[in-house]
Amino acid sequence: MTHPTSRARAAGTGVTYVFAVCRGTRATNTADATGLAGMPGGAAVRLLPSGPLTAVVQTVPAADFTDEVWQTRLADRQEIERYARAHHEVVSAAAAHGPAVPLPLATLYHDDDRARRALDDEAHRFHSVLKRIAQHAEWGVKVYEPAAVPEEREPATAGGGGREAPAAPGAGLAYLNRRRGVHERRERRREQALSVAESVDAELRELAAASRRLRTHGAVPAGDGRVHVLNATYLVAVQRTDELAARVSELGERTGARIELTGPWVPYSFVGEV
Repeated sequence: MTHPTSRARAAGTGVTYVFAVCRGTRATNTADATGLAGMPGGAAVRLLPSGPLTAVVQTVPAADFTDEVWQTRLADRQEIERYARAHHEVVSAAAAHGPAVPLPLATLYHDDDRARRALDDEAHRFHSVLKRIAQHAEWGVKVYEPAAVPEEREPATAGGGGREAPAAPGAGLAYLNRRRGVHERRERRREQALSVAESVDAELRELAAASRRLRTHGAVPAGDGRVHVLNATYLVAVQRTDELAARVSELGERTGARIELTGPWVPYSFVGEV
């Protein structure tokens, strides 16, 4: 499914916002979506059946989703997070009733008929994704490089300034050697951490139906010197959840690495381009 051109509609009109697509089962079509807030300023969240598929939708003001308004919103971190949370809340509620394909934030159609047409045109792709993610959840795993140890701190600058006595002969060379040693120890620690990350990923892929490597985020916000060396996500069958948790715990004990497991999540990372 692609982003339509409904943002160009006149102000004051309504457009159809699509959160997710599910199978059109009796359980889905009788689900109560009235308690969901949805997008700010929109009408009630509702279900839109179309043959064997059902979309979770909401009529929202076209004026709230023009290109200009949306670009301004994207530049406001708090505002875009508010919309992202609203989107995720509806997607998660839909997934509680069975497999649900989450659509990208701000997927809009001129009206319900256009949305139904899109569902019909891409029905085979939606069914393929729904089959892939049924009875599966997404789990995130992060592996961190160990924090730096005291001997890896940069040595004090050789020599001194002002009225200090001149540096002893050979002090400059000693300083450079110490600095080179610090660098080499850091590199070894980094290589060891990357090796651990690869082994963790390899073992977790064995029990996952699919996996994705994501961009690492650099230093940990807490500032303890740790950095990500693995940021990955795994699509794991529900019945293997306990096995996943046990494997992560065992890997942490065996390698001594700090490993974080988060989830379960709606499998956003494994729905592909729909």
